[in-house]
Amino acid sequence: MAELLPPAANPLPVGPAAAARRWMALRRAAGAVRGSKAATVGAAILAVHLVLAVLGPALAPYRYTEFHMTHLLEAPSRQFLAGTDQFGRDQLSRVMWGARGTLTLAVVSTVLGEALGVTVGLVGGYYRGVVDEVLMRTMDALMAFPSILLAMLILTSLGHSPTYVVAGIAIVFMPRAARVLRGVVLSLAASEFVDAARARGERGWYILFRELLPNAWTPIIVDTTIRFSYSILLATSLGFLGLGAAPPSPDWGLMINEALPFLNQAPWLALPPALAISSAVVGANLLGDGIQASLRPE
Repeated sequence: MAELLPPAANPLPVGPAAAARRWMALRRAAGAVRGSKAATVGAAILAVHLVLAVLGPALAPYRYTEFHMTHLLEAPSRQFLAGTDQFGRDQLSRVMWGARGTLTLAVVSTVLGEALGVTVGLVGGYYRGVVDEVLMRTMDALMAFPSILLAMLILTSLGHSPTYVVAGIAIVFMPRAARVLRGVVLSLAASEFVDAARARGERGWYILFRELLPNAWTPIIVDTTIRFSYSILLATSLGFLGLGAAPPSPDWGLMINEALPFLNQAPWLALPPALAISSAVVGANLLGDGIQASLRPE
């Protein structure tokens, strides 16, 4: 991934209209999607996954727990388009049912990790000094662990519930988001609109969340799309390792794990969840890269 965008050259106007500034950043991102073929393709792929997450259970031909005992490990056919597993469960239906859980985990953990990282980056970049040193060294310590190892350590200590999976992934991505926002804030902190807020006697929290944050939305949006793709990979990796959802959940990573003993006999078993994971990751990466390229200053 290329480096994230720098903050806007002309900061957004000072004042209480933070919602309007967020909307302006979202409009810029939407315009970037329309102006980039890669971002458009990525958005279309993610839209398909969103439809599956919302309507998958209604569109799936079978329930994900429905057994067909006379069709065990059956190859793809007209009745079972993606084949069946060792229990006779339709693989296509399980992938469609699993989209909601997998994508919900990825979205919630991405938003939580980004929110924590943004807060840390804002505080460290604005106050600097001892506060910045303590926060950034803590982030460096977390980043020293490989992502999957840190997530496994957290889940092994706390438990394997979806709540802890979300918390684990959020903690893994928090330092990276904090680093991005700290760099943005260091550039913005010397701006005239921040000096004007100090001169008016505004408190630190006001400057952080009403002056600095609204002018950093574009890098946040780009970083969020990138983190989302990593969240999908990490969430499904944890499921594959048995640290995520428990059987008979149609978690995509867990489905690949369950297919491993039967790959010689039924190689099609791992294909539907693998395609679902890879397409979601590719879609998120295309969207993030397209937005970043379209918004990069000439």
